[in-house]
Amino acid sequence: MKGSFRGPYAEGPPPSALEVDEPRLETFRPADLWRTVVAVVVVSWSVLRALLGRLIGRRSTPVVQTACDGLIDAFIHLGPTFVKSGQIIASSGGMFPEVLANSARRCLDEVPPFPVELLRETIAEDLGAPVDEVFASFDDEPLSAASIGQVHACTLRDGRTAVVKVQRPDIRDQMATDLRNMFRIARFIEWTPWGRTSGAKGIIRDLHSVTFRELNPALEAFQQDRFRHNIGAFGDNTMITAPEVYWDHCGPRTICMQRVHGIPMDQFDEMVARGMDGQAILRRGAKVWAEAAMVHGPFHGDMHAGNIWALDDGRGCYLDFGIMGELSLEWRGVLKDLFYTCAFDLDFTRVARAYREVGAIPPGMGSDEELGAFLNMVLGPMLADGFGSIDVAALVAQSTEMLKQYNASIPQELALIAKQLLYIDRYTKFLAPDYSITADPYIVQNIFPDEARAKAAELGVVLDDTDPAFSTPLPPPGDLERAAEA
Repeated sequence: MKGSFRGPYAEGPPPSALEVDEPRLETFRPADLWRTVVAVVVVSWSVLRALLGRLIGRRSTPVVQTACDGLIDAFIHLGPTFVKSGQIIASSGGMFPEVLANSARRCLDEVPPFPVELLRETIAEDLGAPVDEVFASFDDEPLSAASIGQVHACTLRDGRTAVVKVQRPDIRDQMATDLRNMFRIARFIEWTPWGRTSGAKGIIRDLHSVTFRELNPALEAFQQDRFRHNIGAFGDNTMITAPEVYWDHCGPRTICMQRVHGIPMDQFDEMVARGMDGQAILRRGAKVWAEAAMVHGPFHGDMHAGNIWALDDGRGCYLDFGIMGELSLEWRGVLKDLFYTCAFDLDFTRVARAYREVGAIPPGMGSDEELGAFLNMVLGPMLADGFGSIDVAALVAQSTEMLKQYNASIPQELALIAKQLLYIDRYTKFLAPDYSITADPYIVQNIFPDEARAKAAELGVVLDDTDPAFSTPLPPPGDLERAAEA
């Protein structure tokens, strides 16, 4: 039974609502200067206060850690853009000092909510009726608060349990101001000798583009709806889901969706305590993601633990579709060749040929065989255990870095692909340390069906995730290969 309420997006959002409105980075407004002064004062005071607190309290915390903690205090106080920057620092392992990345993890779960009065006003403006008329019940205490919005539990008039995700008020103007200021700082950095090769302006441009896509709730809901539909395309991903979007309760700044119950994928001890099959959820989720990236096109581009849940009923669930990537058909072919090479034959000449066919390799760079041999040499230490032992994220990163040295044209989505593979690798280390995504024919059974079935038969791997044997832990890639050869 459907509810009687019908909001402005009851038939889905109009095409105009899905357009991304990106303000120019190069402009200057008087408010920018004042915001810069405020940011400098807040950062300076927060760091100084943290250091003074350490001195007065005679704490043994290292000075650098104390300063980083103070910096993150400032980020949280300054609001969405700085919190988003902190989240990037926390989620980009290896790119920033570990002490800073650890402090920045607070930006993932310590964002203060905005007043519920403003939230109720936003919902009423979006949906055309007061909250108490739209919903049978509404919890004013947020389930979570993030840099861009916050989530509240509710019940629809027809009895469906749901959550409402509402964008923070005036966030667009504030983030536009902060990003313009960051861009000016990036330009200054690139004028300095040590900053010329930093790519600072490009980083801010990418952040600007991603941010204003995230600031379009209608687009996010559309992407969620499409991803949920694509999960079921092959009919065999019944244990992975994404919440259903309730379009009749959505608006320009409001997303209403099915409520799910579970825990984030990084609560490893809790998953064990609840008897959840972490490896099975990991394999199923990785399969869905691989099919999205290589077959359907749009793939989830922000797979940190808060966005991937293990549900109470044993399913895995994707959440938060503000950041999505999509490779062109030609580049999807490149990614397929990368996966095929890692999983089946280690023929790196194929990888070089794939890059050449999409125009990523400049003329005169060398033959496919020469470039393939170079990749084989670079990745050689990973090949000791044979097929499946190589890390596809490493192959993407190494080959991309090689092409960048020759000023090759590479879509930024490829870096986003590598980042998601690193997230999967991070979950693997805790949930199934011996597991390799490229050693598992289950992942690609809908992408390379004949090869996957043949390899599964050779290795004794079950492809049907409804078979009880599917939950049997897979041995390390090298053991699989040796068993197949025996």
